[in-house]
Amino acid sequence: MANKSAQKKNTNKDPKKPKFNSYWIYIGIIAIFLGVQFFGGSGFSDPEKTSPAQFEKFLRNGDVEKVNIIKNSRVAEIFLTTEAKSKPEHKGTNKDQVFASSGSPDYSFEFGDLQNFENTIDKIKKEQNISTSVYYETRSNYFSEILIGLLPIILIVGIWIFIMRRMSKGGGGGPGGQIFNIGKSKAKLFDEKKDIKTSFKDVAGLEGAKDEVQEIVDFLKHPDKYTNLGGKIPKGALLVGPPGTGKTLLAKAVAGEAGVPFFSLSGSDFVEMFVGVGASRVRDLFKQAKEKSPSIIFIDEIDAIGRSRGKGNMSGSNDERENTLNQLLTEMDGFGTNTNVIVIAATNRADVLDKALMRAGRFDRQIYVDLPDVREREEIFEVHLKPLKKVADELDTSFLAKQTPGFSGADIANLCNEAALIAARNDSKAVGKQDFLDAVDRIVGGLEKKNKIMSVEEKKAIAFHEAGHATVSWMLEYAAPLVKVTIVPRGQSLGAAWYLPEERQIVRTEQILDEMCATMGGRAAEKVIFGKISTGALSDLEKVTKQAKAIVTIYGLNDKIGNLTYYDSSGQSEYNFTKPYSDKTSELIDEEISKIIEEQYQRAIKILEENKDKLTELAELLLEKEVIFKDNLVEIFGERPFKKPEMINAYQGKKAKSKENGNTGDSENNEEKEDNTVESSS
Repeated sequence: MANKSAQKKNTNKDPKKPKFNSYWIYIGIIAIFLGVQFFGGSGFSDPEKTSPAQFEKFLRNGDVEKVNIIKNSRVAEIFLTTEAKSKPEHKGTNKDQVFASSGSPDYSFEFGDLQNFENTIDKIKKEQNISTSVYYETRSNYFSEILIGLLPIILIVGIWIFIMRRMSKGGGGGPGGQIFNIGKSKAKLFDEKKDIKTSFKDVAGLEGAKDEVQEIVDFLKHPDKYTNLGGKIPKGALLVGPPGTGKTLLAKAVAGEAGVPFFSLSGSDFVEMFVGVGASRVRDLFKQAKEKSPSIIFIDEIDAIGRSRGKGNMSGSNDERENTLNQLLTEMDGFGTNTNVIVIAATNRADVLDKALMRAGRFDRQIYVDLPDVREREEIFEVHLKPLKKVADELDTSFLAKQTPGFSGADIANLCNEAALIAARNDSKAVGKQDFLDAVDRIVGGLEKKNKIMSVEEKKAIAFHEAGHATVSWMLEYAAPLVKVTIVPRGQSLGAAWYLPEERQIVRTEQILDEMCATMGGRAAEKVIFGKISTGALSDLEKVTKQAKAIVTIYGLNDKIGNLTYYDSSGQSEYNFTKPYSDKTSELIDEEISKIIEEQYQRAIKILEENKDKLTELAELLLEKEVIFKDNLVEIFGERPFKKPEMINAYQGKKAKSKENGNTGDSENNEEKEDNTVESSS
């Protein structure tokens, strides 16, 4: 305990000490060089400058005792007689200077040709009959010459030191930035008393994930509660989920709640061009964390170093990454032990991680951070609306949550910021409901391109295409309900239809088929009205092909293929060069995919032929207004007769919280929820 307290005192004093900056050395060298050049060793006693004409005048008056001619610099130094120094015209010469020596010259000047200068002196001496002495001298500044000779060497050494310092900083150099510190950890340390401000209150939604990590926080706060019963600290927790769901924020909240030091870095920070650097940084990271235990290490995007060993290693290029992973495995559960050090990692590619990294004893628990449901989105909106200074009173977070299915926490943060920008662009005094709806359209559909040029026939084809989507989806029970339709170009689309899909946890065959039929409604409308089709249904065809392929090859919903799936959740099929089925099965799969799509296309044509008049009325209204909403469809088609599904809480226990927790671990469903938000014609 005494050592720890002494160590803390030392660490507290260190920041107060002034840090030495090596750049002062360079500044000193430059200052010395400039001083030698400007002052030359006699800068404090320089004689007064004069001109050759003045010198000739002094010489004729008999004021000059001697002249010292410096050949190599063409400078003449004038020494006055004792009587001349007392004359008023020579006041302020070298005798008045504080640092002047008794043998210092009184005047100096530069002359031109030496022979002409000597002739002038001899001529005046003969005319005035004076005995002024003339001396010759060659003067050199040895220190300046040595410094100039060493200057190239100094420049080369300085450039070398500069390059080495830059390399050491780029390679993760420690204090001082020396090249020898390249193996030091690049983790950023957040002090629990100063830097960490995040708590579970800042993390909206994610109730299930917060319950999972709460035990880690409780252990760091009260370790004796668990160790007294023989329990051991969990080595690590892996946060898995789509991008933007709040994995990093949740890890910071754990550190903030526990009140312990928090080391944060990315998986790519271990990667370096030098051999052995990654493993060295792992060792240094755990050494620092152990010295500050209890502590938390957070590794974001751990798949950068945690990818399965041997995968994709065709020429030994990943040996350095594998060595880094081996060192991480050893530190987490090798011969050494790390007291009260918990590793939290985050990734959205858990399927490619090494099995040794995922086993019990290393990452003891995997916490799935899913996309938020409607209740969780409402809580997230309440968090992100607080920074907005002026929000309209009629703004309903429940309505906003229902308008953003498939949005992650990062998407909602971006939505709030975009709404504020739109409100400012429109000179609004507060951010209102319409600003948020425009922001949703901007994010999902893209920026409006009202100046895009198109012909009348093209605009009519787009109107019937979008009206076809709206008509078919209105007539099908399991198709997503329509919100609005527009023929104003957005992003890469020439028109778009907005839907609000149901947040299903499981999807049945008839639901997928209804969605496919509604998607094919645009191309079917072109066929029914114009008798020909266009390239505007590219995105529709891409979507229904993926859905049909999922029915046949992933979910086992096709009768001919049977209860088989060719989906590999481990991700190992990415590196296989062969298909997991025979050529005969491949032909059957292609036939079944084409059959499913064609059946839904013909089904959409049949629905549109039965409602051709209403389709035409809707398309003409769309051409007139360019944007129509759900109310317009109600006026034309009437209310939909289909009953909305009843939503309940998945957990009905005594301690049930206000959340829905029904994850099936199926990533395809999440993608489908997001894809169904917009149908576009491109």
